[in-house]
Amino acid sequence: MAYIEPSEFVTKMVDAGESKIYMSTKDTLIRAFMAGAILGLAAIFAITVAVKTGSPLVGAVLFPVGFIMLYLMKFDLLTGVFTLVPLAWLDKRPGVTFSGIMRNWGLVFVGNFAGAMTTAFFMSFILTYGYSIEGGAIAEKVATIGESRTVGYQEHGFAGWITIFIRGMLCNWMVSMGVVGAMISTSAGAKMAAMWMPVMLFFFMGFEHSIVNMFLFPFSMIMGGDFTVYDYIIWNELPTVLGNLAGGLLLVGLPLYYTHVRTSATRKLV
Repeated sequence: MAYIEPSEFVTKMVDAGESKIYMSTKDTLIRAFMAGAILGLAAIFAITVAVKTGSPLVGAVLFPVGFIMLYLMKFDLLTGVFTLVPLAWLDKRPGVTFSGIMRNWGLVFVGNFAGAMTTAFFMSFILTYGYSIEGGAIAEKVATIGESRTVGYQEHGFAGWITIFIRGMLCNWMVSMGVVGAMISTSAGAKMAAMWMPVMLFFFMGFEHSIVNMFLFPFSMIMGGDFTVYDYIIWNELPTVLGNLAGGLLLVGLPLYYTHVRTSATRKLV
């Protein structure tokens, strides 16, 4: 398994965050585009499996294949850079600035959204033979998901908005554990196992992932979901992004950094 101790892999997390700051615009956008596209495909794959088998659990078990593929290829999700990139700034790495963090996050957001939208178009086209027929049971399922997770939250007002935010936090708590899990071993098999477990959990629990939603909700609208772009942005994407940021940084990045890199003095026994 070649397990790496936390004191070692957390330093790798900081190194990874620093490397993303210095990545070129072209490389950042391409890697983010591919990540968004692959994750969108994984989402519709999991939904298709759930619809055809009647078991959401089976879909959740299989969804992590997309996450594993994109991270083994070193493609970037917004959820991952939310957790890793600020650590390089906290560690005072040379040349790492707040504006550099914002640049990275902005580019990854754009790339993820473009990739997810591309997959949404591809899947909607092939399900309807170029929009000439209905999309069938899968399209109906996705349309229902889109409505329930936008206007469904809106019905509860501020409490609904906070609910999405917390679901976003819980999502990136688990997704970022998957990102970190990829660093705890030099074995490809061990990396995949460590990524699979938390990602399966978040998907089955219905937590909110901003990049999955970049695919899911545009696809749902194309397939006839009864909600607007405004509903999607205000009642899903915005609180989800903010929740993903808070969850990844506060529940994964900072606890690991402050207990394994910037540690306090060891208490001496009297």
